[in-house]
Amino acid sequence: MAVDDTRDKILNVANNLFSKFGFHKTSMDEIAKIARKAKGSLYYHFASKEKLFTAVVTNEMIILKAKLSLIINNQDLSPSGKIKQYLVRRMAEFNSAANYHEILKADFFEHFDFIDDLRNEMDAWEKASLKKIILEGIDKGEFAPIADMDVLLDIFIMVLKGLEIPFYLQNKYQKYSPHLEGLVGILTKGLAP
Repeated sequence: MAVDDTRDKILNVANNLFSKFGFHKTSMDEIAKIARKAKGSLYYHFASKEKLFTAVVTNEMIILKAKLSLIINNQDLSPSGKIKQYLVRRMAEFNSAANYHEILKADFFEHFDFIDDLRNEMDAWEKASLKKIILEGIDKGEFAPIADMDVLLDIFIMVLKGLEIPFYLQNKYQKYSPHLEGLVGILTKGLAP
């Protein structure tokens, strides 16, 4: 088996186990056993359990970004349509990103600094993506000019992140997701000229 195939196999097994049992209850021994790889092979590809988990969450983020990029780059949608679809789809995709949920837990933040870079990188990507949509809306006259774009983007991210813990950790996504479009409508109305 090629080195890349071994790495992919380890990532797939780790993804399944972390998703099912969480970071703390999943061991490298268990991952090695189910992947049918020597434990040394895991450490050859990933220096630690933290590095392996980071790779798993990074893969979730890559998939999420690819799906959201389809909305951002869709020329058939108006800018307000893009914002609405982006925000609704973002919350739905994060709902199914079980390993991302793990990094939202308070005990994770207290003990593991390694995840900060992932969250900061995702924030920067989201701000750039939302900025692209908003600027397109301003150019087309659909949105009013924004006095302080950075503040607006920070507020958008704060609103989205503020929903994450109740939605994903307190299992309220199913209850409130049908009303998400109403919230998005309020946010996008505020952008109108």
